Amino acid sequence: MCAWGSSTDLGGDIAIVGMALKVPGADGVDDFWRNLSQGIESIQPQSEEDLLGAGEDPGRLAQANYVRAAALLDKYDHFDPDFFGFGPKEAAILDPQHRKFLEVSWEAMEQAGHVPGQFKGRVGVYAGCGMGSYFYFNICSNPDLVDDVGMFLLRHTGNDKDFLSTRVSHVFDLKGPSLNIQTACSTSLVAVHQARAALMRGECDMALAGGVTIELPQGRGYLYKENEILSPDGHCHAFDHRAQGTVFGSGAGAVALRRLEDAMADGDHIWAVIKGSAINNDGAAKAGYLAPSVDGQAEAVRAALSDAGLPPESIGYVECHGTGTYLGDPIEVAALTEAFGGAETPYCGIGSVKTNIGHLDTAAGVVSLIKTSLSLYHKQLVPSLGYEAPNPSIAFEGSPFRVSDRLTDWTAEAPRRAGVNSLGVGGTNAHVVLEEAPVRAASEPSDWPYQILTLSAKSAKALDANASVLADWLRQSAQVPLADVAYTLKTARGAFDKRRVVVARSHEEAADLLEAGDPRRVFSHERLGAEPDVVFMFPGGGAQYAGMARDLYETEPVFRDWMERGLAHLETRSDFDIRAVWLPEPGQEAEADKALLQPSVQLPLIMIVEYALAQLWMSWGVRPAALVGHSMGENTAACLAGVMGFEDCIDLVLLRGQLFDRVPAGGMLSVSLGEAALQAYLADAEALDMASVNAPELCAVSGPDAALAELGARLTRDGVEFQRIAIDIAAHSRMLEPILEDYRAFLASIPLAPPQMEIISNRSGETLRVEEATDPEYWVGQLRNTVRFDDCLRHLGAKTDRVFLEVGPGKALSALAGMQPAVKPSQVLSSLRHPEDKTEDDAHFLRIIGRLWAAGVEADWDQIWGNARRNRVVLPSYAFQQQRFFIEPGRRDVAAKQARVTRHEDLRDWGYSLGWKPAYPDIEADALDRLAEAPRCWLVFSDTGGIAERLVTRLRAAGHRVATVASGDSFLRRGAGEYVIAPEVGRDGYDALLAGLAEDGMMPDRVAHFWLVTESETFRPGGSFFDRNLEHGFYGLFHLTQALEEARDGGAPVHVTAFTNGAAQVGDEPLPWPEKAMISGVLGVAPREMPGLSMASVDFVLQGTAEREALVDRLLEELLAEPANARVAYRDGRRYVAGLRPEPLPDMTRKPAEFRAGGTYLITGGLGGIGLSVARYLAREYSACIASVSRRSVPPREDWDDYIARTGGTGPVAAKL
Repeated sequence: MCAWGSSTDLGGDIAIVGMALKVPGADGVDDFWRNLSQGIESIQPQSEEDLLGAGEDPGRLAQANYVRAAALLDKYDHFDPDFFGFGPKEAAILDPQHRKFLEVSWEAMEQAGHVPGQFKGRVGVYAGCGMGSYFYFNICSNPDLVDDVGMFLLRHTGNDKDFLSTRVSHVFDLKGPSLNIQTACSTSLVAVHQARAALMRGECDMALAGGVTIELPQGRGYLYKENEILSPDGHCHAFDHRAQGTVFGSGAGAVALRRLEDAMADGDHIWAVIKGSAINNDGAAKAGYLAPSVDGQAEAVRAALSDAGLPPESIGYVECHGTGTYLGDPIEVAALTEAFGGAETPYCGIGSVKTNIGHLDTAAGVVSLIKTSLSLYHKQLVPSLGYEAPNPSIAFEGSPFRVSDRLTDWTAEAPRRAGVNSLGVGGTNAHVVLEEAPVRAASEPSDWPYQILTLSAKSAKALDANASVLADWLRQSAQVPLADVAYTLKTARGAFDKRRVVVARSHEEAADLLEAGDPRRVFSHERLGAEPDVVFMFPGGGAQYAGMARDLYETEPVFRDWMERGLAHLETRSDFDIRAVWLPEPGQEAEADKALLQPSVQLPLIMIVEYALAQLWMSWGVRPAALVGHSMGENTAACLAGVMGFEDCIDLVLLRGQLFDRVPAGGMLSVSLGEAALQAYLADAEALDMASVNAPELCAVSGPDAALAELGARLTRDGVEFQRIAIDIAAHSRMLEPILEDYRAFLASIPLAPPQMEIISNRSGETLRVEEATDPEYWVGQLRNTVRFDDCLRHLGAKTDRVFLEVGPGKALSALAGMQPAVKPSQVLSSLRHPEDKTEDDAHFLRIIGRLWAAGVEADWDQIWGNARRNRVVLPSYAFQQQRFFIEPGRRDVAAKQARVTRHEDLRDWGYSLGWKPAYPDIEADALDRLAEAPRCWLVFSDTGGIAERLVTRLRAAGHRVATVASGDSFLRRGAGEYVIAPEVGRDGYDALLAGLAEDGMMPDRVAHFWLVTESETFRPGGSFFDRNLEHGFYGLFHLTQALEEARDGGAPVHVTAFTNGAAQVGDEPLPWPEKAMISGVLGVAPREMPGLSMASVDFVLQGTAEREALVDRLLEELLAEPANARVAYRDGRRYVAGLRPEPLPDMTRKPAEFRAGGTYLITGGLGGIGLSVARYLAREYSACIASVSRRSVPPREDWDDYIARTGGTGPVAAKL
């Protein structure tokens, strides 16, 4: 990277490292190349039905010169607002041109392998867009929207050419220059020229360049007029004798550019190299402002060739502007001939992509550049369509040019080179000279037989889609080294919160895993935070198995070195062949496992393996924030923390095992009871001790066999589950007391130092204090007393952004951690495989490295890449989860605007209160009699009192399709159209419901929600009626609207009616359950943020059976009424609608704020701009103590300086610090 504005002489060769486009018939460069090479035209004839459906006027359609053809852009009105950080309403307001350019900008950077947040240099943006038709015809024609948002914000939030590039810079936090370029049809190629110049000047280190035009309205034809630019037959016949015009289309394109030397140094994929470029203007020396100029165009071509330092004869192809107009093409070829000079034999092909996709206006130049780069990359010239015979006005004879009208291999003795021409109305010409990319050094073999494939996304659906697309690509791309795929996924893609990891040997295996989604081999996580920490958990005795970590011993030097050191020391202290027991010869495994049952053999080997694993993890950059061990495992934790030396710890654990060898026989039971419940049993069992409290409902008991048998019989009678632990020692019981003195004596003989890492004590469940760690008596008690592992995990689990990594054999501690309510299963990992798992240890180790990344913990991945050369490769782009966001043009027959809103200067006039007015529903009088005429698809959340059931019966009898939802314990399909969900599960339950409805073809257009219609106060054990109402009401509707928004196909309209009782107060009647009224928050906000969604609430009083039958008719009318956002209440047979009415405020004389010097003040939203300003004022003027509350956390205080240094003091968090 170079310093900004430095005078360093940077080369003029610019690498195209990323290309993305959305054009008619193609959603990306692969589809585009397929269409080009196969000669597919994407200008399509339109049927009368299609044209009328697109809103075409029948009278216009009937005119003789109407051409029924269009170059349509698929899903031009769709967008993924969550990915780009927009709300639904903001997304709908945003010009589709700006949306599509955001998409292609991301895809170009992603394909380049340099995504925002990871690229270290400055990124510039140079782009332009077409006319803002959406703003003028769609936004401004909706007066309510204009009044609500305001013209200034509507324009400045993404509906003007001025904001295309800067919007991209803002969304992606790009700090390089950001310029909007507008030169009509040559806009995007001029943008490329400007971007190249900025790179050469050192103003940025990567640049995005491109353009976008979306014609609105889409899907319509046009009227042909003689001597104008449009084609009479709906085709573009560039250079052909039939050439009479072009067809306009819609599309977007962007390229990512870097200096060639930088791209090659980073191993970037390079599509082509820009050798030279030039722009100019025709000036006035032409027939008119709209006319082209031979002289101006020729000068631009000559200047570009001169800039490249290349002779014309080295150019093998020119992608022309080629609009297919009868005069425009001859002038362009004449200009090229003037610049190139004559030739006896044509040596240079010409073509025009407009024959494939139409004229994309501001995007035309960059799409031509992408087409030509693809030709250079694939070494093929593609056909220019619609060509039969030359336009007689084009002087091909004696020129170097011929029309490339068929697919041919592009052969060349020197590097293949091409030109790209783009000409703007108004005279701005641009020409770019391209050369094929230099041969990139091949990747080298990986050091690992397995590769970790890492995927991420911003939503679960996008993650699934990314996995599916990658699986398809892997099956078709076996020639690409899998190590390069893994390298690109990890180092060159965005790392979002939803993550997935697979480890595979081959493309086929990886594809199979991604498609099958077996959770035992495909691991999905959610990132726990910006920098989650890691807890090392060390298991105790009983976790061992012969051959544990054998593969790591063979492949990992750090692990092997520590094992060798430990085993060498152990061999001097024991008379058994520990190596033969640990790594037995084939066929000797059973005998080795038997030998490992002996404590004096088992325990020291486990300790050495644990310690070597811990050192291995730390050598991979995974350092623990805290340590915890179970029983003997706490000795390993103490050793790693520096409390005792490595050899001393081996001797201690060996002694522990030897002492166990000689204690009287006993045993242990694992009991599925909590501590308090189990203590009740032990009160009558004097010989038994509580050995360990392992989980909220799991403990272990130790003692003599006879006493254990008696306890087991009592537990069996009471139906309590338990099992005998495979050990003949009563660990952590009074039966160990005869050996404690020898243990104490040894501990007194070795040095004990303060821990250098946090250890969580088995005895207290809290942080081990220095005075405890250095006291031999603590460790004696640790051997004898209860292991309070549940308390340890509860203490550690209080910090939610934490990974629990079991460092040792087996998965016992992982299972215990997973039983903690505060610990999610995805937070718990095991270093070694289960003995029943036949996966190689090193493959399992790589899985854990990948899963640590998925949880947010970065290991030292450079050890995976090693010294072998790795190249970035082109992979499928992010699978945007698009939905339709489009504001239709306002109707011309909109009712006259309401009285103009005026400002009240007197504050007393600013008050309003809620009022209720009688009103009839917006429905025909005989609607109930005609219930069967317009059947709909309904989703009904049923109450337990039968109100909804009566309505469902009426609707189904009239031919409506109705799905019902009951409240239960989990998601369940009870039958056709009958579902159960658990409201307390949250969003997941509603997602499952909507997925089930979609699968059954029952996506609703009307929703009736009766879960807040209650006759009595019933609720789940351990809860309250208040909690029940929040789960079924506010949170239920909140999650329902979110799930509906994500699941709706193309934003299809849907109306939700929430029925309640006791949630509204029309007069002075009691309000028994005010928490039900909290749904007004969802009803008030969701329709404003989600286009096509409307919501209403209807409150009523439950009465007797006869009254309920009449009530059903009223409620059915509410469901059938014209959808509206309203609050309705029924009282004494009358219908009321809520509204606001003026309510004068009392006269309040403004008084200055009374703050107290040295006072303490709580500021909510205290880390926002206003909150920080208030905090500074109070601190400066009153020396106040400030407590700030914010929705977003900041790093711990001790990390502030480091965070500011790492971020350079930029970004919102650093600003707060």
